[in-house]
Parts: sequence; C-alpha cells; structure tokens
Amino acid sequence: MRHPKHMEKPQQAPHRPILIIPARMASTRLPGKPLADIHGEPMLVHVWRRAMESKIGPVVVACDHKDIAAVIEKAGGEAILTRPDHPSGSDRIWEALNALEGNGAYDAVINVQGDLPLIDPKAISAAYDLLKDPNVDIATLAVAIKTDAEKNAAQVTKAVFDLVPGATHGRALYFSRLPVPSGEGAVYHHVGLYAYRREALARFVAAAPSPLELRERLEQLRALALGMRIEVGVIDTAPFGVDTPEDLEMARKLAGKK
Repeated sequence: MRHPKHMEKPQQAPHRPILIIPARMASTRLPGKPLADIHGEPMLVHVWRRAMESKIGPVVVACDHKDIAAVIEKAGGEAILTRPDHPSGSDRIWEALNALEGNGAYDAVINVQGDLPLIDPKAISAAYDLLKDPNVDIATLAVAIKTDAEKNAAQVTKAVFDLVPGATHGRALYFSRLPVPSGEGAVYHHVGLYAYRREALARFVAAAPSPLELRERLEQLRALALGMRIEVGVIDTAPFGVDTPEDLEMARKLAGKK
C-alpha cells in the first residue's frame, strides 16, 4: 500500500532535473579516492564528464574538501562544499541541493556515485526515465549476475524486484547482501545510482534509519519501509566501481581501452 501522501494528488513527470555527485575525501581502503589519477585526470572528473554527457540537466559535485572542489572547478564544473560528517551520500546531496540558488525549481535529483569513472551516460538516462511513471518515487538500476562468486559476495547488493517476462523494469520488493531470491532464475546485482523525485528525497533524509536498513546496512530499505515505490531498471553491464587500489588499477586499464 502506498503512503497516504501519494494518494492526495497524482505525481507529475519531473521536468527540471539536476545531477549531483557526492564525494568525500575519507576512504578506508583508498584514501583520497576522488582525486585518484586515471590517465592524467582525477577520477571524479571522469565521473563528472560522463554525467555531463548524459545531457539530462546541470551537474554539481557535493564534496567535503576544498581540494575536491578545486579540481572540479578547474575542469569547468560546479562544486559545493558540504559537511564532512554526513552519514550517506543522500544526506550530502540534499544539503548541496538546498545550497543552490533557485534550488526550488529542481523537481528531480539524480545521485551519481563518485567512484564510477566508467559509467555509461545512457545508464544515467535510463534511471531518470523511470521517474516519468507517476507512481515511481525513486528509480535505480540492476544487472543480471553471471557468476556464482558475484552472486555469493556480501559486498554485492542484490535487488529483488517484480520483473514480468519481457519487461525491462519492475517494482523493488527488497534488497539484500544475500543471494536472493532463491530458486531458478536470475539474481540481480544492484547498481548504486538513484533518481529521486525531490519530495521523495526530502522525505527520505528526514526519516530515521529503519531496522532492516541497519541490519542489512542498505539505506534503500528505509525508502521501502516508508512505503515508497522504487523502480528498478535492467541494464546490460554494471558500471565498474572503484573501492580499492586494485580496482583503481583495473579502472586505468579499462579506461585505456576506450
């Protein structure tokens, strides 16, 4: 059942979106990750360029350090300094959104993770397009898992969603670090990119973490607990994420092939 708030008046398709890339300097496995060099440019600049190539709307970096802001501004982009103690990227992008001049005009926010230097701009567009359905509050992406190692890896979040045969997207039912659902059929790797309606993001960051969110350590479970509809779109390939020095080396190799 949808929250009563959504039954008062139908939601409209968003018409003025903004893309915000959250970035923070602290990283236990790869210190200074946003500034890690990939072929002469900081990783975050690669992400910013790909977000710009999606041509959805303006792109802003929400960061916690002046050095991050400096490299984005040098590349020609816009950055906003935010508090360093935000518990999640969602909280960081909400602060940045509200710091923008004329921010009330933006009715959708696409959260592009700052550690996806090879993300396809078409994947960003695919998530945003799902918000055109008036029943959708938040949109995200998933990819069919191809190996048992990926299926069983706890660091790979699995998305369980209502996907009818032949469809390319469906309503999220649950997210877990376990290889769910059981039985025959595909298991999907959740891609951590979100497109929010503005009011959905506001409601999400104002709410306390849910019990299942804390148990699974997955913040999207808070949105499900609040009765929000998360729509999951299927894409062919998961964007390569950088979390470790080994990932960084692989990103350099993959970027060199393009």
